[in-house]
Amino acid sequence: MLSDDVFALQAVPKRLLVVGAGYIALEFACVFQALGAQVDVVFRGALPLRGFDQDIREALPEALEAQGIRLHGDRTPARLDRQGDHLRLSILGGEAIEADAVLFATGRVPNTHGLNLAAAGVECTAKGAIEVDAGHRTTAPHIWAIGDVTDRLNLTPMATAVGHALADTLFGNRPRQASYENVPTAVFTSPPIGTVGLTEADAAVLGPVDVYVTRFNTMRHVMTGRPGRKTLMKLVVCQRTRKILGAHMLGEDAAEIMQGIGIAVVMGATKEDFDRTIGIHPTAAEEFVTLRTRTREAGLRAAAE
Repeated sequence: MLSDDVFALQAVPKRLLVVGAGYIALEFACVFQALGAQVDVVFRGALPLRGFDQDIREALPEALEAQGIRLHGDRTPARLDRQGDHLRLSILGGEAIEADAVLFATGRVPNTHGLNLAAAGVECTAKGAIEVDAGHRTTAPHIWAIGDVTDRLNLTPMATAVGHALADTLFGNRPRQASYENVPTAVFTSPPIGTVGLTEADAAVLGPVDVYVTRFNTMRHVMTGRPGRKTLMKLVVCQRTRKILGAHMLGEDAAEIMQGIGIAVVMGATKEDFDRTIGIHPTAAEEFVTLRTRTREAGLRAAAE
C-alpha cells in the first residue's frame, strides 16, 4: 500500500513493514508503533532522512529504536511475496522480513502524465515536474504552475505562500515572489524534528562556518528516565557575517520551537543576537540562546563525508 491507503485500513496491522526512510515513511512508522504495531523500516541508505542535517540523521535512529522501531539500513528490497495471511519482503543478499502489511513510502512524482501539456506548450522535466521560472510562469506564457506539481519544495504552506504571491502579482497590482530560502520545516516523528536554513554540509560549501551542537536530556526525562529521549540542538553560523545560516533540532516540541527560530533566521539574526537574548528557564528552547562553546569549524567534517 501507499501512504494514501493507510487511511482506508480497517484495523492496525500487528506487524507493519515500511519501505523507505523519508519523512512520510518515518512519520507513519511512529504512528503505527504508537498504535501497537511492531514496525520494521527498510531503506537503502546508511541513515534515514536523506537531505537533512547529518547530526539529526545520526541521532534519530537511537530515538526510534528506543521505542521499539526496528531500522534496517543498507538494505535493498528485491521481491515481495504473499505467503498465506502474511507478506514476505526479500532483501538482496538473502535476508527476508515478514509482515502483515507493507507500506511503500519511497517518494512521489508529479501526476502530470496524461494531461497532454506539451500540446499547450508546457514543458516538463523527465520526472514530470512542470518547468517554471522564478515567477512560476511555465514555458507557455499564459500558464502558471504552483505547488507540488513543480517539485521544488513540496510543502502545503509553501504552495499557499506562492499562490498568494501569484494572486497579488496577477490580480492585486502588487508584484512579488515568495522566497524558497529559509523555510522552516518539521518532521512529525516521535520525537519530532524542526529545521530551518542550511545544513552544515550545504553551508560549508559557501564558506567557513562555526557549528554549535548540544545534546541533553530535558528536565522531565531526567526525572522519568525514559530512554531515547535526548534532545539535540544545532546552530550553523557564518564566520564572516556571524549570521545564523541554519538551525536544527530533534526533540519534543521541535516544530513549535523552530517556528520562532525561523523568524529570527529569516530576519538575518546573528549569533550575537541569539547570545544577548535571555532564555526562558526552565525550557529546552533556552538552549538555543545559551550555546557559547563552538563544537567545531564546518568544512572539515563536510569534506570528509
